[in-house]
Amino acid sequence: MKVCLTTALLFSFSLHAADSNWPRFRGPNGSGVSEAGMPPVEFGPQKNVRWQVKVPAGPSSPCVWGERVFLTAFDAGKLWTLCYDLTTGSELWRRDAGTEKIEAFLAGQGSPAASTAATDGERVVVYFGSCGLIAYDFDGKELWRHTLPIAETNNDFGSGTSPIIADGKVILVRDLRQDSTVLALDVKTGQPLWKTARPGMATGYSTPIVWEHDDVKELIAPGGLAMKAYDLASGSERWLVRDLPAVNCGSAVAGDGMLFFAGWSPAGEDAPMPEFKQLLAADADRDGKISEQESEKTFLKGFFRPNDTDKDGFITQSEWDALVAYLKSGTNRLIAVKPGGSGDITASHIAWEKKKGLPYVPSALLYRGSLFIVKDGGLASSFDAKTGVAKYEQERIGTSGSYYASPVAANGHIYLVNLAGKATTLATGDKLNVVWNSDFKESIAATPAIAGDTLLVRTATKLFAFKSGP
Repeated sequence: MKVCLTTALLFSFSLHAADSNWPRFRGPNGSGVSEAGMPPVEFGPQKNVRWQVKVPAGPSSPCVWGERVFLTAFDAGKLWTLCYDLTTGSELWRRDAGTEKIEAFLAGQGSPAASTAATDGERVVVYFGSCGLIAYDFDGKELWRHTLPIAETNNDFGSGTSPIIADGKVILVRDLRQDSTVLALDVKTGQPLWKTARPGMATGYSTPIVWEHDDVKELIAPGGLAMKAYDLASGSERWLVRDLPAVNCGSAVAGDGMLFFAGWSPAGEDAPMPEFKQLLAADADRDGKISEQESEKTFLKGFFRPNDTDKDGFITQSEWDALVAYLKSGTNRLIAVKPGGSGDITASHIAWEKKKGLPYVPSALLYRGSLFIVKDGGLASSFDAKTGVAKYEQERIGTSGSYYASPVAANGHIYLVNLAGKATTLATGDKLNVVWNSDFKESIAATPAIAGDTLLVRTATKLFAFKSGP
């Protein structure tokens, strides 16, 4: 009996220790879920703060293993990997990636340090579009480096995808302006294992997940207009689903016997793009094109450079019409995909779908049998994962503004933060139930992390750790 009890206690401890880790973007397999964690329901700048530290800029999320918290950042023209102590918030080390040139990015929206680190408990791997992949040990010693050409993204928005580690491989989906690929490296040595082209995939920002079913492991990688699955061992393409958004930001989630993906981009029926003649209302010099200065008086304020595709200092009608046509070629939808497909499964393996209330940047959250999504403006929806039947749809949670951070969940609650710095906690159930609101009063773009009973939230200038109790 004593042996059995000891074994049970050790097994319970190992499960809890594993659940305390948040080893990549959105935690275990990108699920956004901590099964055993019990972070505080109420959190904010003056509520349940265990510690807070000032951190350099970057929208990447915390990555956690044991007592180590890893971040990437961009500061003083350099790209950094940083390590903090989970218990105290003390900075343990920081390393400069040593880039020769910084990739083009849209200041205020994109970042050259947007990618979240990944760890296997022995090493931490980071990706920067400016230089490639770098692995460090937990003391900050560089172990290997896989240099890649500087990323060139559509409209020079900047990189967004994060690396993952699965079955001893570092996997990176690199959807760029040209020559999009997915590649696998040996996590111990950095040596290439396989590389697969992704023809037709324009710039994307999704981080892949692994979907295990029917004795296979598939790497799931959404991209512009389509989502593809690859054999994890060899990199060979297994299937694809077409008719997805033209611009993809979110990641897929798997569970309850299916795979789920939700995505939205402008120019759909719910967000038609203006005609060029509407832009010309700001054409002060009447030259038939829009300069950056003129764009500041339009809805393009702050977004001129991504739309000046030929970089001549003007947006012309041909540029605008081409952009709108591409965006219109996509289909905004939430889909539930059945396992077992091969080839083009667009018409054969969709169990159910939705076309309203879709998220632009945040990924969907599968939690306790429900699929949850949040749309800009604070509109939340929840569906039965197996049937697609709505539990609630496009109901307001009491916030406004845009959501870049994806929802995460633990202990029967869903945690949300938005770009305006508003935080919300929902209790799960068949009805929308808002149980907490707070205001950080500064922008939050990073998805929170859950490390056991600690909730980590990165704002524009700080990293917070929230935990209940003394």
